[in-house]
Amino acid sequence: MKKALIVGLNDYPNCELEWCDNDAIAMKGLIETNGDGSPNFDVILITKSCTKHDLKERIKILFSGDADVALLYFSGHGADLDGGYLCTTDFSEDDYGVKMADVLEMANNSRCKNKVIILDCCFAAKMGTSILLNNKSVLGEGVTIIAASQSWQTSAEDASIQHGVFTELLIQGLQGGAADIGGNITPAGLYSFVDQSLGAWQQRPVFKTNISQFLPVRTIQAKVEKSKLRKLSTYFKNPTDEYKLDPSFEYTNEPNVEHQIIEPYAQQEHVAIFKDLQLFESVGLVEPVGTEHMYFAAMENKSCKLTALGLHYWRLSKDKRF
Repeated sequence: MKKALIVGLNDYPNCELEWCDNDAIAMKGLIETNGDGSPNFDVILITKSCTKHDLKERIKILFSGDADVALLYFSGHGADLDGGYLCTTDFSEDDYGVKMADVLEMANNSRCKNKVIILDCCFAAKMGTSILLNNKSVLGEGVTIIAASQSWQTSAEDASIQHGVFTELLIQGLQGGAADIGGNITPAGLYSFVDQSLGAWQQRPVFKTNISQFLPVRTIQAKVEKSKLRKLSTYFKNPTDEYKLDPSFEYTNEPNVEHQIIEPYAQQEHVAIFKDLQLFESVGLVEPVGTEHMYFAAMENKSCKLTALGLHYWRLSKDKRF
C-alpha cells in the first residue's frame, strides 16, 4: 500500500507564487498510476492555499498507519528560521507555518516502511540538518529526503515551463528519465537524474536517506524484460567471458537477401540469441569486442562482452535476484 500527500501552494498574501499548483497537479498525475496504468499511490492533493493547522494534520495522517510507502511532496515557500519552515498561506511574522523539524519528527516516528519527503521550496535542505531527536540519528530508519536546494539557497520557478525548475526535472524523471533497466524509479534514481541535470551554477539538490532497501515510487515499461535479463548468466557463464559470434548470428545473412552473404548462413537459434545480445548492447549491458557495432562483430567472427553495468545485472541474474 502506498499513499501520498501532494501540496502546491500559490496564494501567499503579498508574495504569491505562480506555478506550485501546476507542480502538485503534475506530480499527482504521475505517481497515482504506473506507466502501464496500474494503480500506484493513493493521493490526497492540496493546491492554492492551506492553513498551518490543516497541513500539519494532513501530514500526521499521512505518516500514520503502516503503509509500504508514505510520500510527502511540498511545493511552496520555505523559510530560513528555527531549522526551516514549510510556509502555509496563513503565515505571519510570528508563525511561518509547519516546522520542518516537526515534519521530520512525524516521519521518524512513523511505522510506515518507507517515508519519502520531497521539498521544492527555498532552503529545502534545512530539513534534517540542525536537530537531534532524543539523542538519535537525525533521520529515522526508512526516511528519505530529496530537497530542491541547499539550506542557504532559494528554489527557482521557470515561467517558460510553468513549473519549478526542480519539479520539472522530477516530472521528467518520473516519466522514465530516472528509470533503471527494469523500469523501476526509486528515490535514489530520481535524485541522481535531477542532480546530473542541474549545473554547478544552479540550485543544487540534496539527498539524505537512512534506508536499507528502496521501494520504487513508480514503475514504467522495462527497457529489458526480466525474462531476457535472466539470460545474461546463461550466455556468459563467467563475468569475464566473451560470447563468440559468427555470421550465422546475423538474420540478414540469408541467401534470399540481396547483399553479400557469408557462410555459415543465418541460423534461427543463433539469430534469437543475437537479438537478445543486441538488445543488451542497446541499453549498455554488452559491447562488441574489436569493432564498433554488433553487426560487424558477427559478420567478422568477433565476439561481445559484458560492460561494467552488464556485470552488475549478470550478478543479479546469477543470484536469481529478479
